[in-house]
Amino acid sequence: MNFTQDDLVAFLQPKAVIGYYGGTIRGVSALDTAKEGDIAFFSNRKYVAHVASSRASIVLVPENFDGCHDVSRAYFKVPNPSWAFAKVCAVVEKERAPTAPTGIHPTAIVDVSAEIAPGVYIGPFAVVDANVSIGYGVRIGAHCVVGRGCHIGENTCINPRATLYANCWVGNNVIIHSGAVIGSDGFGYETIDGIHHKLPHIGNVIIEDNVEIGANTAIDRARFAETRIGSGTKIDNLVQVGHNVRVGSDCLIVSQAGIAGSSTLGHHVVLGGQAGIAGHVHIGDGVQIAAQCGVPGNVPGGNVLRGTPPMPINEANRFYVLRKHIPKLFKRVEALEKKSQPYP
Repeated sequence: MNFTQDDLVAFLQPKAVIGYYGGTIRGVSALDTAKEGDIAFFSNRKYVAHVASSRASIVLVPENFDGCHDVSRAYFKVPNPSWAFAKVCAVVEKERAPTAPTGIHPTAIVDVSAEIAPGVYIGPFAVVDANVSIGYGVRIGAHCVVGRGCHIGENTCINPRATLYANCWVGNNVIIHSGAVIGSDGFGYETIDGIHHKLPHIGNVIIEDNVEIGANTAIDRARFAETRIGSGTKIDNLVQVGHNVRVGSDCLIVSQAGIAGSSTLGHHVVLGGQAGIAGHVHIGDGVQIAAQCGVPGNVPGGNVLRGTPPMPINEANRFYVLRKHIPKLFKRVEALEKKSQPYP
């Protein structure tokens, strides 16, 4: 990467520029590790001291930034420094990425009935079963398994050692990371006379366009009908999505969250890390569930909840502040009780 300041102004279109750096920008870095010729960004107030001490030649800052300005570097005021920095990093990523191969590796096993569009890459030791359809530009990494009857849309990337069980449907521009398992049986049993009898799971999983699924995440197939992940939803590593769950569009589900069977999430829902959603629960549009929050029942749209049982975020924050004073309150109550007792 070799950008001048003028190149970056044209590319990022900042709202304002303070200072000028006449050299070439050759790298990207964090504020505290940057060297001359690097571009860095500042967006979190806890790192404000790093702005003044950084050696970065160009720093992307918020529009309201009013800190110290070193004349030896330039400051770009942008609406979202992190996103502007990401655009620069995308250029670096593209330059560093090797030319994507196409074709089927000789060690891959591809059934003769599979329909493979042009521009597809199938890596070493991957398995593509019967009646699979794979769209243009799909990349299937080494040791992946694509089960019988699956459909994979265009420009989707399935990273090494991911597994799609039979009859899953994956849309366009989806990213599935290593170790993810799509379409395994749901956890469903009927207990009769003390014996746990496995229930057949004959549904499938549908993943809509522009979804990302993190490493070692499991999305179970439906007992019947479908488990569905809505378009634009991003799922972190180590997430469990149960059978017949329906997730709306543009949701964010953070690591180790779990959604039990037959629950539904609306659009733009956020689940924090280790949040748990009980079965047959509906979470409305725009709901935000904090980390480690356990949700046993329906939540209307727009709520922000924390804790177990969940409480509105402001109420929960006050509760967590007050609970550390409970031992002192007990002592005060005991003292008052002793004072109030009549003399013998």
